Amino acid sequence: MKNKRIIYSVLFIVLVIVEVFIGVFVHDSFVRPYIGDVLIVIVIYCFIRIFIPEKVKMLPLYIFLFSAGVEVLQGLHIADMLGITSPLIRTIIGTVCDPKDIVCYAAGCVIMGIYEIIMHRVNMKGVVTNESEHTE
Repeated sequence: MKNKRIIYSVLFIVLVIVEVFIGVFVHDSFVRPYIGDVLIVIVIYCFIRIFIPEKVKMLPLYIFLFSAGVEVLQGLHIADMLGITSPLIRTIIGTVCDPKDIVCYAAGCVIMGIYEIIMHRVNMKGVVTNESEHTE
């Protein structure tokens, strides 16, 4: 379990660095608006897995619902309602609601869902192999 936490910690740190790099240095019409939004839900996934490395049923769905909820709050201008003036905090919270962001969050969550299915199958094969070795 400790290895999983370390792996998710490293992935989290690397992906946060990638997100910051994209946010600061990439000013295009594809990577920043789309890839960045796909990656952010994977960043959230890795962060949660640091503390809960074992399977949480439907975690990608929960992350999608959270992310979509944040997008809806952006549409309601939550940063303005809370009186937030800091450019950094406004950037983190977001100030513009875009339905394309929700599609990107869904894509990231689908990637995580596929990852979880693959990892579950790998783990199940490992369990079966280990059990069969003990019964012989």
